[in-house]
Amino acid sequence: MTKANTPPRQVSIGTYEGLRTKERVVLDIDGQSVGVYFLGDEIRAWHNTCPHSGGPVCQGKTVARTLQAVDAATGKSPGLTLDRSSRMIVCPWHGFEFDLLTGIHAVDTKTRLRPVPVAVVDGDVVLTLG
Repeated sequence: MTKANTPPRQVSIGTYEGLRTKERVVLDIDGQSVGVYFLGDEIRAWHNTCPHSGGPVCQGKTVARTLQAVDAATGKSPGLTLDRSSRMIVCPWHGFEFDLLTGIHAVDTKTRLRPVPVAVVDGDVVLTLG
């Protein structure tokens, strides 16, 4: 069977309590590199491949989202602010930024990270690979 024909399988990567204190874990499971992220009570998993040039996106930094507000009355910007409630994954190769929770690129909403299904099952963090 080729990889494309391999049926999905569930892989436990550890306990939720043991992993949730980490911001991120990058794993190689049977040749698939996956980044698993913990933000508050949220868990997300992404294939560790940037859609831009194939870089190891999940090995990049996570940063607060940078926003540039514009005053509606004057049309001027008071400068940049940080939205600390929103985290971005920054690809280490070319700086492409993706929303940690949605995987959507900061500017081009059609460009996204490829998700890996993840769930907590009986206290374990389980990925569905296939």
